[in-house]
Amino acid sequence: MGSNILYIEDNPDNMVLVKRALEARGYTLVQAMNGLDGVTAAETQEIDLILLDINLPDIDGYEVARRIRSSAKRSLAYTPIIAVTANALKGDAEKALSAGCDVYMSKPINIRELWARVEAFVPSPQKS
Repeated sequence: MGSNILYIEDNPDNMVLVKRALEARGYTLVQAMNGLDGVTAAETQEIDLILLDINLPDIDGYEVARRIRSSAKRSLAYTPIIAVTANALKGDAEKALSAGCDVYMSKPINIRELWARVEAFVPSPQKS
């Protein structure tokens, strides 16, 4: 059974890239195109890891992370969150970490780095 990874991302091109990359490793990608849908998906589905864009059209990724961490669904307090963002300003990584993210990755997405970051938290189903 594949591990479920939630990707909260409003850019369809990034979504397709990450979907292909992760499915090639045996993961199942759950997609959300905005922050509120992402929070709902996290609360209603079994999710092993969350990839979170910071710049979203409704609520930003920092708020998404805070809502996920404070959810009534207890497992979300410990579900790994990887912030994936084009923000590269000083202090952005610290802001993401203080909002509840575990790791900060910058865009453009490097597929090998993505695989390594994801597999550090959730071993690839193909390698199990």
